[in-house]
Amino acid sequence: MMNATTAKRLNLAGLVITLLTVFIAVLWAFPLYWGVISSLKPEDEVVRRYIELWPDTLTFSHYYFALTQTQIGVWYLNSIVTALAITVLTVGSSMFCGYAISQLQFPFRRVLWWLILASFMVPMQVLIVNHFELMARFGLINTWAGIVLPQLIHPVVIIVYKHFFDNVPKDFREAAAMDNASEWRILTRIYMPMNWGVTTALAIVTFIWSWNAFLWPFLAVTKTEMMTITVGITQVNDAFGVYYARELSAAVLAGLPVAVAYLIFQRRVTQAITLSAGIKG
Repeated sequence: MMNATTAKRLNLAGLVITLLTVFIAVLWAFPLYWGVISSLKPEDEVVRRYIELWPDTLTFSHYYFALTQTQIGVWYLNSIVTALAITVLTVGSSMFCGYAISQLQFPFRRVLWWLILASFMVPMQVLIVNHFELMARFGLINTWAGIVLPQLIHPVVIIVYKHFFDNVPKDFREAAAMDNASEWRILTRIYMPMNWGVTTALAIVTFIWSWNAFLWPFLAVTKTEMMTITVGITQVNDAFGVYYARELSAAVLAGLPVAVAYLIFQRRVTQAITLSAGIKG
């Protein structure tokens, strides 16, 4: 049995770990808190030299300005359309690709699989110039298609699906084959109903990633009315310069949908991150 000394040591270690976890959580959350609180301050309070953890005067005028004096509604629409398109196309194509590599036999199948694995070594930033040149040649700059197409490259989604299909018992496929079921029927009637949890998790994470994307939408769009929310909030200023509280209020509005989505689907997001980390590891 555990003696009293050992129990005290374990309790002390648990207390230290708990305090350390709380400290790290506060350290991580403080910039978010500071951004939200600063967006509720008058501009003269934001630029003060000393730190105030709570505003002397609480105001929502900056949010009113962002909602009424900018094109934030259009930016929201652009983000919703492009993020949904990226999510549907990425998850759908990745599912088909993962199924084909896992369950079908075709020429250069192994070569294709190694190419997908090798694509992890090529950051998307390296391809930015090529993407921009291609979209410009196709006349897709300042269009939804120009924002969506270069962001459909997500090898990890294919890899997660491939490993999931590999782990499905072969008995299901053999039974369907004996009934002369087509590959499409096997995929839609057997494999897809088994992986709705994985699909939901990957779709949520892909949507959040697409919503938060900045670099490519920033390069692919020059017209204000075609900007996504992450790019559009950089336009919240006027002829007299930058107003920090206005910028922060727009940033809060931009991050609000994904924050709500994360709180609602936290378990699914954690599942997808675990799957992705397991594949990369």
